[in-house]
Amino acid sequence: MQLIQRVSAMEILDIRHNWSREEIASLFALPFVRLLYQALDTYQKYFPDAVMQISSLLSIKTGSCPEDCAYCAQSSHHKSKIKTQDLLDLETVIIAAKTAKANGATRFCMAAAWRFPSEKQFELILEMIKEVKKIGLETCMSLGMLTKSQAVALKAADLDYYNHNLDTSPEYYKKIISTRTYDDRINTLKNLRDVGVKICCGGIIGMGEGVEDRIGLLHQLANFPGHPHSVPINYFIPMQGTPLANVNSIDPLDFVRVIAVTRILMPRSLIRLAAGREKMSDELQTLCFCAGANSIFCGEKLLTAKNPAVEKDCQLLQRLGILRCYSERT
Repeated sequence: MQLIQRVSAMEILDIRHNWSREEIASLFALPFVRLLYQALDTYQKYFPDAVMQISSLLSIKTGSCPEDCAYCAQSSHHKSKIKTQDLLDLETVIIAAKTAKANGATRFCMAAAWRFPSEKQFELILEMIKEVKKIGLETCMSLGMLTKSQAVALKAADLDYYNHNLDTSPEYYKKIISTRTYDDRINTLKNLRDVGVKICCGGIIGMGEGVEDRIGLLHQLANFPGHPHSVPINYFIPMQGTPLANVNSIDPLDFVRVIAVTRILMPRSLIRLAAGREKMSDELQTLCFCAGANSIFCGEKLLTAKNPAVEKDCQLLQRLGILRCYSERT
């Protein structure tokens, strides 16, 4: 089943990269039903087929990260009790990729808890990309910051996507991490765009930020020279041992609002309902799908967080009449 977009030339011209914060704020301020209607209308225009893109995420190197992200249990700055794991060997990664494909994934995402990859580690990363591609899966990497030469090497290895989230607004970012600047993230994304690697970039909702910060995050994403091909929106999961372990959960409808506004601002992007689904009811996930989310991760674990079982996801999508995507064309 292909993920097809029947979009006219006029509609493509209508896609904007000059949204103001005031315009985005006005979308957030809409009555919930009106916002949902506008998002669903946009979604059906650009993705007329009820199809869900399925990705799988593997932690290829876990823990001992030198960054101090306040939400992350993998940071060496925090006292979480996760089990650390050095970079996986190629055979283990290939086995996981084959399992992901058997579960219906079309994209295999590999993430390493690094500030940036070393040259020695990078050679194995390039091999992973090439071998996973042979299985017939799209590839995505998340390795932290990259130099221009590393971006060139990833492109040469035929990497499809690179994930590098902004996490939150430029203003709230300083409360979340101090070891990497917002500009560091922007520069890594530019290095990748310059060589033609597709971007997967989103954020985390519910880390104690306000609506203005959610507006700020989406303002950044929607005004990139090209919208991210994939926009993961994570429902924050408090992790024991981190500075944000006791943050109160946000109103689930506020999370749906973020999904809806994201769809309106970036109509051609895949909007991925990412971390946090394990704690969501079927009804909340369905609202997110109605608001324009059309991508999920399959598999029972996302890095250090739980994820719904594959069978449970299949049952929900079947109940909703949503087809799983086996051959993406975007």
